[in-house]
Amino acid sequence: MSGFNLNRKLVLEEAQRVSDGAGGYVENWAVVGTLWAAIRSGAGSEKSEDFLTVSQVPMRIVVRGAPVGSPRRPKPDQRFVEGGRMFRILAVSEMDPQGHYLACQSREEVAS
Repeated sequence: MSGFNLNRKLVLEEAQRVSDGAGGYVENWAVVGTLWAAIRSGAGSEKSEDFLTVSQVPMRIVVRGAPVGSPRRPKPDQRFVEGGRMFRILAVSEMDPQGHYLACQSREEVAS
């Protein structure tokens, strides 16, 4: 399988819960690794929430395959970071029977 230009260097991060000292927790993001990827955007949508309009664009991020259980294999609820951009991973699937490439269905998040 070819045709992917893995030209984007993305940092893979995983959420970690840390005690806040008051019985709750704070979510921190820890770096898992760096992967080269191709990013393709899908059709965007827009919806109104209260007095705010929210736009969402689904992203398909393609990376090289890694075995199930490997820390280099992205998982749902992790995220990719590229500079100030963040892409939450929603689902991961193999793109070919040999698992040479993985497709990560993602959603870009806006940092506030």
